[in-house]
Amino acid sequence: MLALVKKPRIEISLQGENVSELVEWIRKKYEVTVLAENPEDEYVAIESTEYWKEMEKNRVGNLLAGARLKAGMTQAQLAEKLGIRQSMVSDYECGRRTYSDAMARRFSEALCVNEEHLRYGREEEPCV
Repeated sequence: MLALVKKPRIEISLQGENVSELVEWIRKKYEVTVLAENPEDEYVAIESTEYWKEMEKNRVGNLLAGARLKAGMTQAQLAEKLGIRQSMVSDYECGRRTYSDAMARRFSEALCVNEEHLRYGREEEPCV
């Protein structure tokens, strides 16, 4: 069973015996919404969702935006660090522009991430 306790915001997944009794006990103190009685019936492969399909259209741009946000930088700050316009960073992130090997290297150095991560989403290695 997948349940959501609204205040405080807690998501819990319960399996095994007496799950319904436990949920009823929690309901005495909190407002609870049961999201799925049998989660196996509710699961959908993420690859089949519209969200996934949309994200895959611009995978490289999303990886760049994620790395930038993780570095705590705005588009303007990254652009200034690279000596380019903010609109160019936006174009890369939105998929209107693809980066060359040289630009991928510059982004990876500026954001302190592995170049392979920006291209393919592979695990990041620590920046030295």
